[in-house]
Amino acid sequence: MYLKKLIISNFKNITEAEAEFSSKLNCITGNNGSGKTNLLDSVYYLSMTKSYFSNLDQQNISYEQDYTVLRGDYSKDDSSIESISVSLGRGGEKNIKRNSKSYQKLSEHIGLIPIVMVSPYDTCLINESGEERRKFINSIISQTDKEYLRRVQNYNHLLQQRNRYLKENNISNDLLDTFTDRLSHNAAYIFEKRAEFTQKLLPVTKKYYNLLSEGKETIDIIYKSDLESGSLGDLLKKCESRDKMFKYTTAGIQRDDLLFLMNNHPFRISGSQGQQKTFLISLKLAQFEIIRQMHQKAPIMLLDDVFDKLDMLRVESLLNMVSSDFFGQIFITDSNKVRVGGILDKINGNSKSFEIVSGRLL
Repeated sequence: MYLKKLIISNFKNITEAEAEFSSKLNCITGNNGSGKTNLLDSVYYLSMTKSYFSNLDQQNISYEQDYTVLRGDYSKDDSSIESISVSLGRGGEKNIKRNSKSYQKLSEHIGLIPIVMVSPYDTCLINESGEERRKFINSIISQTDKEYLRRVQNYNHLLQQRNRYLKENNISNDLLDTFTDRLSHNAAYIFEKRAEFTQKLLPVTKKYYNLLSEGKETIDIIYKSDLESGSLGDLLKKCESRDKMFKYTTAGIQRDDLLFLMNNHPFRISGSQGQQKTFLISLKLAQFEIIRQMHQKAPIMLLDDVFDKLDMLRVESLLNMVSSDFFGQIFITDSNKVRVGGILDKINGNSKSFEIVSGRLL
């Protein structure tokens, strides 16, 4: 499945845009701030029901506009069209339709159109808190496992309830035990799936990193979780007094993290900008391969400004990979028109190029 046609109304700085895309390679050029990233984010939104960069839908509506509308027409393998539309309102209204029929739950849509985004924003996976890395894990597993997504949503809802209850003056241990049992039930499933995912992620990420860097460095990915030392139920029992004192839940999968290492040292400390970017691209290529394997179809790949801070050897290695038949539809943004021209010459096949100027697609 690939995105054949995209229509945008009032999405960030893009007031109106309409385009038909190549089933393989689509290059979008433009100056910084012109709207290249916003165009890719609209494609991401149609797959994941949210922006790649913010959970606040109001930030996606163009300035001084009351609504946003997105529509994507996707060509399936049998040439039939799957139409997805999104409408957002300033008052918080949000409606997503598949072939003109609204979803009862937005989570039903996740995984229908698998997608992978590579962005300069991804440095947060190395430099920011574990919350960013948990989001990364969730975004991948949720596209292939509906039950996982349901369990994560349930766990987060129960965690909020337990934390609110811990702030009350008179706490019933019986009710606290009920929260503990229900949290533990969901946590066990989530922990198992995250551990399985990490075991898949590491060797594939290593493969791509070695291809891009010619094996100059050794990388590792380690999954850390409170549940490594026992069930959540046992942990919460041990932490009950501490939880009451601090008035929030101090143990659980909400503290899970991934450690990214280069030569046995944290990437955020030991990795140069180029090495960090190579690792992040490798991580996303591994994400692509895992989702492709689970779905038996290639996700749409969005490559936003990926060539900055990469030497030409790594750029050429990346281009050779994504231009292969293993990859499906690809969107690449770049502010360098000459470099994009070189990319199109190297691909020498099914491709289209676009330019965006001040939110207008040319």
